[in-house]
Amino acid sequence: MLNRTIAPPFVKTVSFQLPNPATVELSNGIKLHAIDGVQQDIVKIECVFKSGKWFESKVGQSHFTAQMIERGSATKTSAQLAEFFDYYGAHIEISPGLDFTSIALYSLTKNLNQVLPGFMEMMKTPAFPEHELKQMREVFIENLKVNNEKSSFLASKALRKNLFGITHPYGNSIEPNDVKSLCSEDLHSFFEAHMTPTEVFVVSKSDKSISDYLIENLSSFSRTGGENERSINSTPSSPFYEKIKKENSVQSSVRLGKKTISRGHQDYFDLLFLNHVLGGYFGSRLMKNIREEKGLTYGIQSSVNSLMHESFIAIGADVNRENEDLIFQEIENELVKLQTNEIEESELIAAKGHFIGGLQSETSNPFSVAEKIKTIKLFSLSANYYQHLVQRVDSITPFELINMANKYLKRDTFFKVTVG
Repeated sequence: MLNRTIAPPFVKTVSFQLPNPATVELSNGIKLHAIDGVQQDIVKIECVFKSGKWFESKVGQSHFTAQMIERGSATKTSAQLAEFFDYYGAHIEISPGLDFTSIALYSLTKNLNQVLPGFMEMMKTPAFPEHELKQMREVFIENLKVNNEKSSFLASKALRKNLFGITHPYGNSIEPNDVKSLCSEDLHSFFEAHMTPTEVFVVSKSDKSISDYLIENLSSFSRTGGENERSINSTPSSPFYEKIKKENSVQSSVRLGKKTISRGHQDYFDLLFLNHVLGGYFGSRLMKNIREEKGLTYGIQSSVNSLMHESFIAIGADVNRENEDLIFQEIENELVKLQTNEIEESELIAAKGHFIGGLQSETSNPFSVAEKIKTIKLFSLSANYYQHLVQRVDSITPFELINMANKYLKRDTFFKVTVG
């Protein structure tokens, strides 16, 4: 009989197996990746475009082009499109980004034949009606006014500006004058140049008829002509401290950041785990010191942000204004400790377990699995990328972490920003 007073033995695993998607390259160059594993009769079709902020000739073009896709097509108004998808229980999700734009359709499998033609029409023949754009501009500007009252929003914006330069796609931000200057013609021109999908990810039950139906429809996209290639250099500058005063603010948002290595670098896995130890989870160094022991903030975290053309580390927290200098000092103290003292075995085991377990838990459903496969495909990574990541984290030593800290986390290499 099972003795429920005794905990089951702990079994460690470093396995991270992703399914191999069935990939087909269409005649127009679009790559279709079919991922099985859904138990319910639903399907997700995600079209990815090389049309993020990186490709703009006018600030705001990418964001507004993407968001206006569902605001009217060749034969349907915005309201008619919304009613059409609602009728079939379908959902559209549009995600404009810095490098890519994603447009996803969620549908019941039984309704796909009815829904997909409307989805294709929406993506291929958007109308960009001026009255819809006017309304969207007004809403965006009002939301921007609200966000510009938030110190956290301003601090993150200032950090990116300092890291990349105000004219760089990763460093500039959409301002009211940018929004006001956009017209329907700007969106049409951006759409024609950049809004043909390059990759399509399909998550569904194993059903060849779905793939065949999608291949037939996606093949109707015109072939792209390689106009998406673009080279931009960020503005190099030495790290400095920018202090932005905000009247009537009792709280300050603090940020530290620096550019760093990207996914393809040999040290990237080590840096990713080192960041986890520093501020990547609730039991991290920064959380224990600055939140639990000092009580200076409700939360503090650090992250490695890997984009297509650049990567950067960011550390952020919100504190009382009088504690700005103290929190910077404590963050720098933790950076120095990582460079000088080997992490203790108990802390290392806990951090490894949290990092690896967190990754493994992200394979619990097929949509999360698809996100991992999408990253591998979009960033041209090896099929075993995540397996190698898990194995490397499991084997990393305290001495290697010290070397990484001295190589990538020197305190005088960080930009600092406070808003408050």
